[in-house]
Amino acid sequence: MTGARAGAAPGGSAPAGPAPLGPAAIGVVPVGPVPVPVGPVPVAPAPPDLARRATADPLFRLVAYALEAAHGRPPAAVWSAPHAFHLGSPGLVAAAGWPVAAAAAPRADGLVRLSSLGHPADSCDLPLAPDGPPPAAPAWAVRPYALLRALARAGYGGGGTDLHVQGSLTEAAGLATAEPADCAMALAVADVHTPAGTEPDRGALARLLARALPDGDDALRRAVLFARPGQALPADAGEEGRHVDFDPAASGRRLVLLAVRGEPADRAAELARAVARARRAGALSAWTPGRRPGRSVLVLLPASRLTAVRAAVAEDFRGRGRPVPRFLNIAVAGAARREE
Repeated sequence: MTGARAGAAPGGSAPAGPAPLGPAAIGVVPVGPVPVPVGPVPVAPAPPDLARRATADPLFRLVAYALEAAHGRPPAAVWSAPHAFHLGSPGLVAAAGWPVAAAAAPRADGLVRLSSLGHPADSCDLPLAPDGPPPAAPAWAVRPYALLRALARAGYGGGGTDLHVQGSLTEAAGLATAEPADCAMALAVADVHTPAGTEPDRGALARLLARALPDGDDALRRAVLFARPGQALPADAGEEGRHVDFDPAASGRRLVLLAVRGEPADRAAELARAVARARRAGALSAWTPGRRPGRSVLVLLPASRLTAVRAAVAEDFRGRGRPVPRFLNIAVAGAARREE
């Protein structure tokens, strides 16, 4: 992954928001009439033409190319946002090195065009109405559209946006997918509607997301926006919150996500059985990555026991004719950033 945009402070305080579109009173700034339709705003490709740079991360190349293929124009910005998780220690969250990417380009005709490779048949063009009943939209696009409306009310993107979002993990992995997608989209849209050289105000965007999408996990969003590599942060802290060391690799340990497969009704019992087998083979601890039990647990274990733990769990499930759980290596990552 490439470095953050100049002036960015991943995991720390972000520069103040822009004026006059800065979100000092985010969620209160009124939006004027929709501009007279004039079509998309011409943009230069996200430098240095991310879609065609062979050395770029494949996910970021893909999302840049996909926006161009779906909407006929290159992105003005591509942002990545890490998946995030709760720690076994109460009140701490951290980011995982598996990102969601969002590519955006500004418009000036009051139209939003939404696409995702996860929903290739359900791209949509919608009028951006900051207030009133929302237009009919494919199920997957309802949440992005609600976010775009909130951003427009705050002064970001009232003229419209082309937006493409794509993750590196599916819900089957067991990590929350909504929060990193929310943050990636908010940062990308705010970025392309912010004067060049000024990063969007992460603290203001966190507050906007909490109001616009109250069903989300605010603690995970804080990890997405303010995490640091090899560290965790308090779930109730913002950009100024005190970070604490959490770097399993530095102490000869590994952090893996263990996700069971099969019928939902069987998941709790199968997950408990997988954890029991992992502990017997040398795992140190296990906990759920979200606020509620789901299909996965995070497992901390000595690096020397990784193969033995995976083998023990796989042997038990295979011997019972059950689908073998997935194992996913987790690196403790930094915050969302602009991909250059």
